[in-house]
Amino acid sequence: MDSLVVGQRLVPELTDKLRARYRVLQRIFLHQPIGRRSLATVLGTTERILRADVDLLKQQGLLDVGPIGMSLTEAGVAVIAELDGVIRCLDGRQELERMLSSSLGIDRVIVVPGDSQDDEVVMRDIGYGAGRVLSEYIKPPCTVAVTGGSSMAMVADMLPKSTQHLAIEVLPARGGLGERVELLANTIASQIAFKLGGTYRMFHVPELLSRTTAERLSMEPMIQEIASRIRSADIVIHGIGDALTMARRRRLDDQTITGLRQQQAVAEAFGYYFDAQGQIVHVMNTVGLHLEDLPHIGTVIGVAGGRAKASAITAASRAYKMDALITDEGAAREIVHSEGMISTWQPK
Repeated sequence: MDSLVVGQRLVPELTDKLRARYRVLQRIFLHQPIGRRSLATVLGTTERILRADVDLLKQQGLLDVGPIGMSLTEAGVAVIAELDGVIRCLDGRQELERMLSSSLGIDRVIVVPGDSQDDEVVMRDIGYGAGRVLSEYIKPPCTVAVTGGSSMAMVADMLPKSTQHLAIEVLPARGGLGERVELLANTIASQIAFKLGGTYRMFHVPELLSRTTAERLSMEPMIQEIASRIRSADIVIHGIGDALTMARRRRLDDQTITGLRQQQAVAEAFGYYFDAQGQIVHVMNTVGLHLEDLPHIGTVIGVAGGRAKASAITAASRAYKMDALITDEGAAREIVHSEGMISTWQPK
């Protein structure tokens, strides 16, 4: 029997306290700087109950308390990283990761606690986890292609800032969505390049094009040059969307949306729409990364969370090969349930 399980059965209150203090550190990290009152609200507790844990963590040198709130020290950040595997085991997330890896055919799966559909801060945890995974795969010199969207914007926001200038080029995988500038692939590519200490290039091509326009643009020498670099990227990191949600965001016409419903589209990635079995049911006329390019790319990383994304994640995993997936408990448990898998761990 695993020593961690034995210890938990022998002294269960210690593991409960470990989880509680880890959660305090994690929430401070995701919101820093944050005041005690705001932290109590985030944790669903009271300042009085929280005070003892905060005081102890400060005494241990894990917290800095300043006029604008609490932040983690370097030692505090290190503790979170060192305890991550232990907490994943205690929470049952390690088993979820194993089950999803086996069922979806994805070598590496990271499951963060919570459900981003109910708690927006969980997306910050997904973004941080995705940033860590991305950093582990990067081996300069290399090229990273990134898509747009809210999940990828969070990756850019939570990615730690490098202190070095590295031979990393970050490129937008496709054109823009024509929506908020902070969600565009061009914007996200520039932010990730800044965080990684690398360089970036813009790709000023609309994503929603007629076939004739897409073909004409593809013949332009400058477009061909950057598209070629995108398709030969070493790493691609992308979001996975719900099909109908993405269709509405892209302002697809009513006839196309009706067709997506009729063909039971559930997922979107890279401008492709898939049914539950991963079959392509619609393709946008775009310039940039295409599905057939993915097998030639070294590492493909998917990022998505929330239980409503479970079917989209499953469909995407059937449509193309992903090397890593960063998601949350909400999506993971929904996938386990829908795929008929049974977890032997019953979390508290």
